[in-house]
Amino acid sequence: MATTKKVTRVESSGVDDRPAAPQPKDWKPTPEAKGTATKNRLIAALLWVLAIGAEAFTIFWLLHNTDIKLFMLWLIVAIVAIAGLAIGGSLLWKKANRYDPASKSDKVRFFVQNQLGVIIAAVAFLPLIILIFLNKDMDGKQKGIAGAIAIVLLLLAGFAGADFNPPSTELYSEKTTQVEQLTGQDLVYWTKYGTKYHLYDDCPAINKDKTTEIFEGTVGTAFAECTGLNKDEPLCKICEARYLKEHPDKASPGATGSNETSPTK
Repeated sequence: MATTKKVTRVESSGVDDRPAAPQPKDWKPTPEAKGTATKNRLIAALLWVLAIGAEAFTIFWLLHNTDIKLFMLWLIVAIVAIAGLAIGGSLLWKKANRYDPASKSDKVRFFVQNQLGVIIAAVAFLPLIILIFLNKDMDGKQKGIAGAIAIVLLLLAGFAGADFNPPSTELYSEKTTQVEQLTGQDLVYWTKYGTKYHLYDDCPAINKDKTTEIFEGTVGTAFAECTGLNKDEPLCKICEARYLKEHPDKASPGATGSNETSPTK
């Protein structure tokens, strides 16, 4: 029985759509996914450059002209602008990492690629914060207000730039292989704000009154497009149990790449 909901096919967002043998393999993004990631990273880099440029302007001009009219207002505007540019860049950078994740095998690159937003936030704010408190032309009240705002925005920008559970090529490979070993194809279904992807478009977990659209695509596409996806256990257990019940030959040890080899109710 097929779903009565609208099903939208999402193409080329994370992995090659061609059928592949259900064997563990190194996951690679498609050229389209690589292009999307590169575009997001270039825009993120531009925003970060502007943030650091705004910081340099604030340090080398604004802090040396404390006697200008509305100095504090301009200083606060500059600090907020730096934060906005840094956060905007970080969000785009993290989005790019979902399309083209790093490999855990290269620990340095994996860390830098996934936590670069935190590094940029520190570069864009720490020198400014230090120089605000060391500025001899600002009184204590001005330093306290500007410094406190800068510190709060530094923490906010750092939090926005941090990825506490970053994706990896190994993760995408493992989860893609799991689905392929079950169904023989790299095809799943998900909703915009869902936490799981599904093997059936008529799964009751996504066929609810509030569901207006169901997306279909590869596992890599689901990871890239579904921001709320549970990275540790993304496969719907209802779908897995249903598939194993309908295909008992798949319920042999190791069939799904996990310890769950038989359907549960």
